[in-house]
Amino acid sequence: MHYLLIYDLASDYLDRRAEFRTEHLKYAWEAQQPGELVMAGALADPADHAILMFKCDSPETVTRFAASDPYVTHGLVKAFHVRQWNIVVGEDATNPVRP
Repeated sequence: MHYLLIYDLASDYLDRRAEFRTEHLKYAWEAQQPGELVMAGALADPADHAILMFKCDSPETVTRFAASDPYVTHGLVKAFHVRQWNIVVGEDATNPVRP
């Protein structure tokens, strides 16, 4: 299954991220190694959200990741949301639907 982790970023995210960026990126790349974290990045203009896509068996994996992410623990993320993503088109579609 695929899950989206949506971060609501703090208003001072851009001002504060440099202090925690290396720690956050190291943590994210470690989660990417076994294939759980597929891709991740912040939205631009405005930089108010980030989206991380996971491929794993349960939303608990995603929630555990978020709870230990340095951006979350240091307050750069004011809230996060985990949503199952039912992908219907693409090579990695878990529920392909063809016309």
